[in-house]
Amino acid sequence: MKNKRILFTGGGSAGHVIVNLALIPVFQREGWEIDYIGSKNGIERSLIEQIDGVTYYPISTGKLRRYMSLENVKDPFKVIKGTLQAWRIIGKQKPSVIFSKGGFVSVPVVLASKLRGVSAVIHESDYTPGLANKLAIPFSKKVLATFPETMNYLPEDKAEYVGAVIREELFEGNKEKGLSLCGFNPRKPVLLIMGGSGGSEKINNTIRDTLDQLLDYFQVVHICGSGKADTSIKREGYIQFEYVNEELKDIFAATDFVLSRAGSNAIFEFLALRIPMLLIPLSKEASRGDQIINAKSFQEKSYARVLEEEDLTEETLVKELEKLVQQGPIMLDKMKAYQSEKSRDRVVEIIKESAR
Repeated sequence: MKNKRILFTGGGSAGHVIVNLALIPVFQREGWEIDYIGSKNGIERSLIEQIDGVTYYPISTGKLRRYMSLENVKDPFKVIKGTLQAWRIIGKQKPSVIFSKGGFVSVPVVLASKLRGVSAVIHESDYTPGLANKLAIPFSKKVLATFPETMNYLPEDKAEYVGAVIREELFEGNKEKGLSLCGFNPRKPVLLIMGGSGGSEKINNTIRDTLDQLLDYFQVVHICGSGKADTSIKREGYIQFEYVNEELKDIFAATDFVLSRAGSNAIFEFLALRIPMLLIPLSKEASRGDQIINAKSFQEKSYARVLEEEDLTEETLVKELEKLVQQGPIMLDKMKAYQSEKSRDRVVEIIKESAR
């Protein structure tokens, strides 16, 4: 292939960037030129601009809302503007293929790829397709699914089940480094709390209200979200981070149990790393309900326990964590059958096959 150039897109949340972060090093090692189209102020910009050799292009983008707002009137014009910007970038950079991880910024990029005649491959992480991917799929060449059940919601002629793409560096974590970073000892189990890239006020407050009880069982790593740390809390066996990037692999290596939201990328990472999980999915009031479906799928496979956010109290949290510890060995046994390595290789193969 003469033109080994790939353009990635996806953003709005960390979940719409993580798979791209897993794939970019593979293409870099093989000598591909790499560009990235994202939003002007999204989390994807801060994550991607840290990577040497990747050129980041911000574009205008609307937010695909499911509720009434005056901004909905402006957003179609933002999408049109973003499509024109993406059309120009694609025309200038001339990628041989585009890989889209979804999120509202991806819609104008995939539309522009169709106008430019460049093949676009879409990756859907959730059990059911998100709104952005639903809009973009008609303009794509291929759409890839993380859950086998997702195939029921995708066009048969362009869909393929590939499984989850996991960042390879997560398997390189060092338990001793993770414990040292947190100031923990190796004799007491570690519970990791993750409320999503933006943090969760309800989860954060409930954790802090039950901290005395939790510290009887665990040492607690609390990743609480930007601006959501409570610096007044100083307890042995408890540490807070607003966000963790490079050291996350070491913290994962030191983690025995995790309490998390149920974003697809995160829970598949816990599965690949064999960490028993208690999932508290975003409620339908705050989302389209995809995390609830993701969580129930994992519960049915005995990978996780699920606690609905509406049922989250100090009492239910402690009870569910007790059950998580009890069922941990069963979960670990079920997780052993899951193999993630082949998924990334297949995605890379599909992208190369789709390159013009």
